[in-house]
Amino acid sequence: MKTAARCLIAAVILAAASFAFAHPFKSRIITTAPLMITVGDDQFLNIKNFSQEGGTDRGVVSVTFTGDNGGTANVLTAIRIDLSTGSNSQNFPEIGNNVIIAGPAQVTVTPVTGATLFITFRKESNGGSGGGGIIGFASPTPSPIIIFTPIPTTTPTPGF
Repeated sequence: MKTAARCLIAAVILAAASFAFAHPFKSRIITTAPLMITVGDDQFLNIKNFSQEGGTDRGVVSVTFTGDNGGTANVLTAIRIDLSTGSNSQNFPEIGNNVIIAGPAQVTVTPVTGATLFITFRKESNGGSGGGGIIGFASPTPSPIIIFTPIPTTTPTPGF
């Protein structure tokens, strides 16, 4: 009975820790309204997937940095998953890229006429805790493993 209770307590603690440290990926479909994501100074944005179905123009992820080094740049274009025609049509399959954007920044995905855009992203903490984001908890830092190897020595051979 005590063993079962201890196992249950351990399982509850491990489950709570996984929810405390996990920042799940979010997915959004963009058709008519732009998607705007604000990335704070102590955060970064990890975009794993950005795809497009339909339309003739390409969908673009645009970043405007709001810190001291301001500026705007297009950092990612959508992968086309259909064989539509147009000046920007491509033969399938296309290769997708991931992008990581450090804050402070404003990320914008503008809709494309006649297209459906799909994006998967996750906002994470840049505090070195591996995406914790909850005050009072910190993820453990692995300790370095030190391996000692003996230095080989030569033993003199008599007679030479």
